[in-house]
Amino acid sequence: DIVGWIEVEGTNINYPVLQGDDNSYYMNHNYKKEENTYGSIFLDKDYDWSIPSSNLLMYGHNLQDGSLFHDILNYKDQSYYEEHPIIRFTTDEEDCEYEIIAAFYSRVYYKSEKNVFRYYYFVNAENEEEYNEFVNDAKEASIYDTGKTAEYGDQLMTLSTCSYHTEDGRFAVVARKIEKEQGNN
Repeated sequence: DIVGWIEVEGTNINYPVLQGDDNSYYMNHNYKKEENTYGSIFLDKDYDWSIPSSNLLMYGHNLQDGSLFHDILNYKDQSYYEEHPIIRFTTDEEDCEYEIIAAFYSRVYYKSEKNVFRYYYFVNAENEEEYNEFVNDAKEASIYDTGKTAEYGDQLMTLSTCSYHTEDGRFAVVARKIEKEQGNN
């Protein structure tokens, strides 16, 4: 079930990324499929590699010992972002870099709440309008302006972890894939 490897240089984020049939199994299982309270970093079950989908939506626990996605919370500080602006994601097919475009606090919203940014539902854009709405909402929610954005067609990545600023709190970072220039090996 390993689909890739995620790494942020200079942080504790350096892990295999798994994808299961649901979004709960890897909350409490490791890559060997052994029960483990820490769980794993995992890709949303709805991500479709055959398309590929618009957004690599990944989840990981925020552990007090600094492991898994704990370091994501450091992106609340712009200075941390400036020191760690790139997320590396490696698969069997490619070794890619993603530049962060937004970092924000959020929470899991009730179904009854209207006009809220449910970033955790966005895996594949139905159209350009839906894609642009997600990017604009992420930029608006961001704690600071990274000066970076994404355009329709850019592959996105969203990293999501628990945050204790509010009940069912979340903290997320959105990044966009940097296309490497051809011919400069």
